[in-house]
Amino acid sequence: MGRPVVHFEVIGRNPAGLRTYYGELFGWEFQVGDAVSDAVSSPGEYGFVDGNTTGGINGGVAGGPDHTERVLFYVDVPDVEAALSQAERLGGKRLLGPEGSPGDLVIGRFTDPEGNLIGVAGPR
Repeated sequence: MGRPVVHFEVIGRNPAGLRTYYGELFGWEFQVGDAVSDAVSSPGEYGFVDGNTTGGINGGVAGGPDHTERVLFYVDVPDVEAALSQAERLGGKRLLGPEGSPGDLVIGRFTDPEGNLIGVAGPR
């Protein structure tokens, strides 16, 4: 088995409206606060979904007026910088990272050779 998907995000320009929508649609409950980086979501607009209470993976519904709409998943990696470098060597393009707090959570984003946006997350 390869590296697992550990987190998802739904990002839009009206995060409060998206949280209402997905809350009513799927019964998701949100803990709203800050994201690991302003590049992920506007301050105070990250709605965390606890996968332990839903039987799924953790996620977030977030964004803000300056954020582009997208759905994104994050893959667990032991070293975000190494994963981003490998993605670039294989023909992808780094877009973000590494960003975050080493030892806690570090993230990065890249596009694959077809332009699909993918996230990586790990302790470093």
